[in-house]
Amino acid sequence: MAAEPDTLDLGRRLAGAIQPGLVIHLRGDLGAGKTTLARGLLRGLGYEGRVKSPTFTLLEPYKFSRLNLYHFDFYRFLDPEELADAGFREYFNPQSVCLIEWPEKAPDLPPADLDIILEPAPAGRAVTLTAQTEIGRRCLDSMQP
Repeated sequence: MAAEPDTLDLGRRLAGAIQPGLVIHLRGDLGAGKTTLARGLLRGLGYEGRVKSPTFTLLEPYKFSRLNLYHFDFYRFLDPEELADAGFREYFNPQSVCLIEWPEKAPDLPPADLDIILEPAPAGRAVTLTAQTEIGRRCLDSMQP
């Protein structure tokens, strides 16, 4: 997969497949393309504003007519208890899609329906999408060309 254009396109395709209630974990090193994928997803949902990584704010909320999308970045979490202290549990509900960068920093998160791993590759990025639940499988199935 080429770097940015293909990652944005994957996000747009994902936008057409997501359903409320979905929890998506984005994994990869710094600069792997997690926020680029989130930007493509948001563009696919019709969002035209600036998309930034919520590294310092921890959360960027986006409201759409059919769902609420919450983009989390837990890179700066140092203590697993920070998730409970931050009050984020309420965002994980059947009306929302939660897109989480650095989920391994917050081990008490709800499990992923869809796990996406982005890694550097000789020609850009390698992306692995794995469905962990039935809603995740339906999402992946509807992304097929």
